Amino acid sequence: MNILITIVAFIVALGVLIVVHEYGHYIVARLCGVKVLRFSVGFGRPLALWRRGADRTEWVIAAIPFGGYVKMLDEREGPVEPEEVHRAFNRKSVWRRIAIVVAGPIFNFVLAVLIYAGLFMYGLPEPRPILGAPPAGTLAAGAGFASGDTIRAVNGEAVTSWSDVRWLVLQAALQRQSVQLETINERGHIASATLDFRDFPAKEVESDVMERIGLKLFRPMLDPVVGTLESGPGKNAGLLLGDRITQIDGVPTQSWGEVVRAIQQNPEKQIVLTVEREGRQLSIPVVPEARRAGGKIIGRLGVGARDIEKYYVEVRYDFFTSLGKGMSKTAEVSIFSLKMLGLMIAGQVSLKNLSGPITIADVAGQAAQMGLTYYIGVIGLLSVSLGVLNLLPIPLLDGGHLMYYVIEAVKGRPVSERAMEVGQRIGLALLLLLMSVAIYNDISTRVVGWLSG
Repeated sequence: MNILITIVAFIVALGVLIVVHEYGHYIVARLCGVKVLRFSVGFGRPLALWRRGADRTEWVIAAIPFGGYVKMLDEREGPVEPEEVHRAFNRKSVWRRIAIVVAGPIFNFVLAVLIYAGLFMYGLPEPRPILGAPPAGTLAAGAGFASGDTIRAVNGEAVTSWSDVRWLVLQAALQRQSVQLETINERGHIASATLDFRDFPAKEVESDVMERIGLKLFRPMLDPVVGTLESGPGKNAGLLLGDRITQIDGVPTQSWGEVVRAIQQNPEKQIVLTVEREGRQLSIPVVPEARRAGGKIIGRLGVGARDIEKYYVEVRYDFFTSLGKGMSKTAEVSIFSLKMLGLMIAGQVSLKNLSGPITIADVAGQAAQMGLTYYIGVIGLLSVSLGVLNLLPIPLLDGGHLMYYVIEAVKGRPVSERAMEVGQRIGLALLLLLMSVAIYNDISTRVVGWLSG
């Protein structure tokens, strides 16, 4: 079942991103007076084909789903009727060609902005930035942070959730800059401390930076009482809100953390919960469903602890604030992606950070199982990545064509066919190399992890 969810989630996400990207090319080409011959989702043999509009444009779903294209009337690709020459792509001004080429990535960025804005308006429950005790010898311990401290601001920027803190700290670590954290403790005392990342090795960014520097999320000692109940194995087995789980397979449980560990360690294996309900002791057999998280298979019942909501926050914004935050988030993720790529090229960050289709499918599947909002968030992140990737100055990508047209605009004449041919070969080699590295990383991490897990 999980594999089916992963496959469907991957296909849907990929389809949305491809359609949005190619529709950007399509609509701007039409606005610029270019005749569009085909709009294809996928490559290779058409599985379905429709002809629509006055131009009888072919709308195609093809067999190979990893991409798509918009085919336009172009004298370089075949004979054009004299009465339609003015509608050929190659006859348009260089600025119109630039607009058509850049429209695809821009539409991906616009989609990301709208997704992030929607999520900011809807709101997602996230852990409050409450710190656990930092391990001895870490940067956080040296800075004087203590268990129970709540982070209020990072470099003067107010934060409300753990993800806000993690994102800002990660960027500081990547840029090897100092970061100032303002905290408030349980007695209301406000303090600030600085973490110095100037000597922080860039390669450590690929690991869990927060754990590396000792910033840990506070894990409260909660009673083993069911406080939330979603559709899943726990509800199906007969668990009710307020049930106190006293034993699991005969082993006493004192806290909710012990319950979580026992459930996670037994995916698709029957365990027996002893629960206390209205003064009675009941035995409830249940089989935790298997979920993939952090590269491992864990068990899940779909239950949560009581009083957990006090450690979470759900922030919502109005439309205009959400739109602004969506634009900022998209810009931040784009810049971060470019910086990581630059570090990989410079050899300061491992190429293991390149992900291929298997990893993307796995992440999409995990997000889909967590909920629709998480899945939509992943689509937003992938949309930014696709936009950034396509703007790289590599021939065969939109960025490569954009590079040719910018040179043409500066020089006043097109790039020679010979130069474009050489560029195409170089671009193809680079793309094949990137794909090979990404697929190797997929196999060496995800596939091997599945087989061994």
